[in-house]
Amino acid sequence: MTDQNTAATRRARAVSEFRTAMKWIVGGAVAMVAAALTFVGLTAGLSLHVVVATVLGVFFSFLLGAGLFALAFFSDKSGHDDAVTDATRQRPASDRE
Repeated sequence: MTDQNTAATRRARAVSEFRTAMKWIVGGAVAMVAAALTFVGLTAGLSLHVVVATVLGVFFSFLLGAGLFALAFFSDKSGHDDAVTDATRQRPASDRE
């Protein structure tokens, strides 16, 4: 198997895992919105403005935090970080000339 085929397979697997993770993250965000609305509903009154602010704030905050975390894992698994690792590796003195 060539390096290019290996890289393509690695990237395809990383994309598949990232999509699965994003589905779980969206599900988690929806669950957090439901929990936040329940909490706000039990402790204070729910008006349209409170519901909209809670839904947008909780959903997008959760999505941003977890999504960036998932992107860090995607970057590592797909091989994007390999070039950075190779760039910082010390080369032997004989290769520098």
